[in-house]
Formats: sequence, structure tokens, C-alpha cells
Amino acid sequence: MVRILSKALIYKLNQSTEIQFWLAQFFGWSAYSLVTFFALTVWDDNVTWSHVLHIAVQALLGILCTWPLRPLFRWAFGLPGLSRLLLAISGLLALSWAWTASRMTLFMWISGERGLWQQFNDWYFGSLFVFISWAAIYIGVRYYGLLQLEHDKLLRAKASRREEQVKRLQAEAESRDAQLRMLRYQLNPHFLFNTLNALNSLVRVGESEQAAAMIDQLSGFLRHALDADTRPVVSLDEELFMIRLYLDIERARFQDRLQLEFNIEPSAGLALVPSMILQPLIENAMKYAIADSEDGGIIGIDASVQSNRLELKVWDTGPGMDTKTLGDERGIGLSNTLNRLETLFESDYTFEALDVNPTGLCMRMVIPLTFDTQQMLEAKVG
Repeated sequence: MVRILSKALIYKLNQSTEIQFWLAQFFGWSAYSLVTFFALTVWDDNVTWSHVLHIAVQALLGILCTWPLRPLFRWAFGLPGLSRLLLAISGLLALSWAWTASRMTLFMWISGERGLWQQFNDWYFGSLFVFISWAAIYIGVRYYGLLQLEHDKLLRAKASRREEQVKRLQAEAESRDAQLRMLRYQLNPHFLFNTLNALNSLVRVGESEQAAAMIDQLSGFLRHALDADTRPVVSLDEELFMIRLYLDIERARFQDRLQLEFNIEPSAGLALVPSMILQPLIENAMKYAIADSEDGGIIGIDASVQSNRLELKVWDTGPGMDTKTLGDERGIGLSNTLNRLETLFESDYTFEALDVNPTGLCMRMVIPLTFDTQQMLEAKVG
């Protein structure tokens, strides 16, 4: 009987996003309260009932203030990219302001302290970081759900192909489209959490101005990323514009340690490429050539047109790697790029890792040259 009830509860939990949301709210804000208690109250030796009560009640206020973000984000997901971003940012700014004002009022009422309103900006900046983290987790879970949904669609499409050979071509097209979207959704939370880790590092060391600048740059990048999310292919010039936005964010972390060299032929910039195809390779170069190097280094992108092919190179001056074991060491970024190339071009592409003299690594890909979106998407269908 107990086993049957347990299975029923687990099934209900897996099926109900409402229950999952409120459980996540409870455990998330409980964890925030514990961190606040040990990091501030215990560390500063202020373990009093007034401080403990304030921590508990501000967590409840946090639950109330973040709850409206859920329907707001749900509605925003159906809007165009810029409108979606503006609505999300406005909601975060307004609700984090409300949480700041309410918890400051509560603290002054409980502790009897006065004159704290002069510190409103400091409290508000901390609140904004908490709400941005909440939004990042929510969006990450949302994209994970979309990833699972596209994965299920892919499996259903494969089963349909086996059962209905007459509709084989249509099923293949649906399967490939679902896989492409699944791989793109995989990149969004991956990049977002990496950027938030960098932002968290700046906040921890007290670099509030650099953190604020990074938030502005991240907003600009996400605006264009959300717009590109609806388009499976973009021009190379658009892709490079996104890369520059991303590298502007990284400059806030590494400053003079990061140097860039772009060599792009004008005709190559007009060619179409899968959206965000270079992003994982740039992130890998940042990790191995810049972040792990005390003196920094150079990251370069070369693009040229040769006959009916587009050649792209992403290279760096880092320590380099063993190209024979590269696939095992570079993780999700490289495998994602290879899977997308295979899905879109089948065997009609080249992807290889080359050594750079005197040190470094070059990721080289060669794909069909095309300037027509429909031609690229339907090249292998029928």
C-alpha cells in the first residue's frame, strides 16, 4: 500500500508543473535563508530573534514577489524577442524593488533601526542579483523542458518512420528540425549559467560597477540571442555580431588579457551558417586559452570562400591540446557543434582540430556555401 501511494505521489509530482514550481520555491528560498543566516547573521555574531525572524519573513516576501514573474515570463515567451526582453527586465526591476522596500521596512520595524533608506541602493543591488539568479534558474528549467519536449518529438518521429515508410521523408524532416532546436536549446542555459558564474565572481570581490556593466552587456546579448532563437540559420555577419557581444561580456572579466583578431572576407560575411555555431568554439577558446592563462592570449576567427565552400576557423594561442583525444576533453560545446553539423549537412562538411604554431589550437570547419535559407534547410530533404 505504501509503495503504491509513493508511486502515485511521484507520478503526480512528475506530471504537475504547479507542484514542482512551489516545491522549487520552498526549497530555493529555504536555501537562501540558510545561506543568509550563516553568511551574515552567524558570521557577524548577530544571532538574535529579530534577525532570525527577519530572514524568515523576507524569504516569505521573496516567494510572494517572485510568484508574479512566473505568469509574466510565460506570457513573454510568446512575444517577439525585443518585447520579451523588455517585459522580463521591467518585471525584474519592479518586483526586486518591491522586495527591497518591503524587507527594509520589515527590518526597521523588527530591529528598531532608523535611517536605513540611505542604503537603499546597496540593498536594491543585492535584491536585483537574487531576482536575476531566480530568473536564470527559471529560464534554464524552461529551456530544459523545451529540450525534453523536442527530444520526445524526435523519438516519436523516429518511431513513426519505422511504422509508416510511405511518410519517410516527412518524418525525417521533422526529426531533423526537432534535433536542431533541441541542440540550440541546449546551448542557451549552458551559456547563461557560465555568464552568471562570472557575474557572481565580480559581485563577490566587490566589483559592483563591472558587474552592472556586465548585466547591461548580457541584456544586449540575450536580446539578440532570443531573436536568433527563432531562426535556425543566420548570415555570418550576424553570427559574428553575436560573438562580439559575447566577447564584450568576457572583456569585463579579462580586460587586457583578451585580444582578438578577426579576418573575414566580405563575401564570406554574407553566407549563411547555423545560428550560434561558433559560440561553443569561442567559449572553449576562452576557457583554455584565456581563463587558464595568467598572461591571457589571442582568439581569432578567419572566414573565407573557396569555390562553393565556406571555410571557418576559430583559433587561439593557448597551450593547445592533443587533437586525438579532443572529443573527450572539450565536452558539450564540441559535441553540440558536431551534432548540429551532422544533422544539417550529413556528411557534406569538414570539421577538424589543427595545431597552431608555436602554441594553440585551431578548430576548422568547411560547409556548403549558400545565401538562401530555404536551400540550406532543405538541402538534404528529398
